[in-house]
Amino acid sequence: MTGRVIVAGALALLPGAALAHASEQGFVLLLPTDLYIAGGVASVVLTLVLIAVIPEALARRMFLPLRRAGSGPQRGTMVSSSLSAMLLLWAISEGFAGTQDPVHNPLPLMVWAGFWLFIMAAQGVVGDLWRWLSPFRVTAALPRLFGLRPLLRYRAGWGHWPALVSYLVFGAVLMVHVAPSDPDRLAWMVLFYWALTLLGCVLFGPRWLARGEGLTLLARQFARLAPLRRRGGAWRLGLPGWDLERAPLPGLSLAIFMLMALALGSFDGLNETFRWMGWIGMNPLEFTGRSAVVAENLAGLLLSGPVLVLAYGLSIKAGLLLVEDSGFLHSFKALAPAILPIAFGYHLAHYLPSALVEGQYLWNVLARPLGLPETTVTTGFFNRQDTVRVIWLSQAAAVVLGHVLAILMSHRAAIRLHGSHGRAALSQVPLALFMIFYTLFGLWLLASPRGG
Repeated sequence: MTGRVIVAGALALLPGAALAHASEQGFVLLLPTDLYIAGGVASVVLTLVLIAVIPEALARRMFLPLRRAGSGPQRGTMVSSSLSAMLLLWAISEGFAGTQDPVHNPLPLMVWAGFWLFIMAAQGVVGDLWRWLSPFRVTAALPRLFGLRPLLRYRAGWGHWPALVSYLVFGAVLMVHVAPSDPDRLAWMVLFYWALTLLGCVLFGPRWLARGEGLTLLARQFARLAPLRRRGGAWRLGLPGWDLERAPLPGLSLAIFMLMALALGSFDGLNETFRWMGWIGMNPLEFTGRSAVVAENLAGLLLSGPVLVLAYGLSIKAGLLLVEDSGFLHSFKALAPAILPIAFGYHLAHYLPSALVEGQYLWNVLARPLGLPETTVTTGFFNRQDTVRVIWLSQAAAVVLGHVLAILMSHRAAIRLHGSHGRAALSQVPLALFMIFYTLFGLWLLASPRGG
């Protein structure tokens, strides 16, 4: 054990350990994790066993909100969105004119740490912060401010497919682009994405944000996992995911988008592992940079979604055969939201090491113009066995809890689909095996050495 931790500490001290892009993790948290992984999988299995024996009445009521509180109308989102837009414009200008060191330039830190790590993590814990902080909200209001009506009607049949395309493009930048943290290049990419968002709002109105802008759609779906949600004019508190579980049946495009959130998150971990590099013929100890694996990573990114959709769909189909039900498409759409807790849990776990370091750089770059004291950036917590263990166990807990919540949501949806607790439990057997496998896969990803 000690030797492997020493290796982890040594790797943490190598140049390039201080990162500005979440997918370029240079830290390797190596521990003898077999027992931890076994414990995580066992907890998921235990959850499945408990579901099979709990009373049906409890199973039907477990996602009802527990408390309600009055709530007045929410105002000020346009003001906060305007301030956010001004902050992003400043960061873009710094991307062009400021230092090109990613760990000292505010643009990559705000995009990859501020937004992708911290705001996305907060969405599923405290609620829809992106509603207040999105610079796109005021962007969507600009056409109406100048008296412009939407030029085209957004057809219902288009669903959320445009948002899925934009999310895939974002994923390609995150995982495939050769220099996603280069401030100058990132400034052009952010401006281009912002311009496309404005164009969508000019053509189709503010509805474009909910249908065509992938980052807003993902943020909204994660926010629906938060235990405290405003619904029906009141704040309601319940089991995490209660609002998502009680939502209307998603369309096919939204269901697939939910699955893609997990697929892209999983591939973002897989494409850095020694195992992946061995599959694509790259020696991880002689890795020359992302430019050497662009085609391979792009192919993996594009294949990850269909592979997951196929595996999930086959699990649902097998469960329907067990209960002699033929409503596959309806079941697929009804069960897809249960994937979101897994996607969110893995998001928290995968980016925790990066957040611990990049958060320090983000604080410094924002504190400097405000006259606040800066912190001394440290990676010392990656050099000690006790802190490495805490980090890894925190990651494992996020993955396991996400799977447990997913199982509960999936079972509740199955009760609605099949009418009884017994038929629901039987239909969930193949999906339960899928969940167990994916828990093992997620924990393996966290424990695997990385060479990216």
